[in-house]
Amino acid sequence: MRKKIIAGNWKMNMTFDEGQKLTSEIVNMFKDEAVKDVIAVLNPPFPHIFPVKKLIGDTPGIALGTQNCSAMESGAFTGEVSAKILASFGVQYVILGHSERREYFKEDNELLALKVKQALAHGLTPIFCCGESLEIRMAGTHESNVKFQLTASLFDLSPEDMAKVVIAYEPIWAIGTGKTATADQAQEMHAALRRHIASKFGKELANNTSILYGGSANPGNAKELFSKEDVDGGLIGGASLKSRDFIDIAKSF
Repeated sequence: MRKKIIAGNWKMNMTFDEGQKLTSEIVNMFKDEAVKDVIAVLNPPFPHIFPVKKLIGDTPGIALGTQNCSAMESGAFTGEVSAKILASFGVQYVILGHSERREYFKEDNELLALKVKQALAHGLTPIFCCGESLEIRMAGTHESNVKFQLTASLFDLSPEDMAKVVIAYEPIWAIGTGKTATADQAQEMHAALRRHIASKFGKELANNTSILYGGSANPGNAKELFSKEDVDGGLIGGASLKSRDFIDIAKSF
């Protein structure tokens, strides 16, 4: 059975005190409200990793992730953080290929392939992001574009490694544009991605791959989104900074 996952992406938000308060609230609500059958992954900025890990402790169902890692193992790469270092701090997941990293930091499919391999080599679960811009969506080439992102960055993996990867689909055209991606549109793309994975790795592996929706999920639309056959959870941005919203989304399955 595919894992149900809610991954909170804090992006470049939260001071130390704010991060401690948010994490404490999420952990306590998760326990008090007996949230079950879902993995909640907290992905704070790097400085929060150790203090957030301490607050999570051994809470069942909550995992620690980060928003990026280096494509390099180690060495003279000032400002970079390797998967090896992250693993040594108890990190379990890492978001790779987020649309903001692709746009603002010019991360391409080749670089992301290296990052995925580094993450897997050190026991981290990649949450690999893919998606299309408004221009590509309007041109009608969205499906082929997003499939190519998977092919270029993931299809050199062994089946054993691919089975460890989580996919997150980001309809970039529907984030902050005033346009809305419907649950049916999300299902359409998730199903296309699953078929594409099956074409390379087989139906069994594809059917066991968690595919998350990364298009501004919130407590108001999560239940409808998660009811779709191929939507296995969400990569949550703004709503992950509010403990009540994040927990309500986690309870939407």
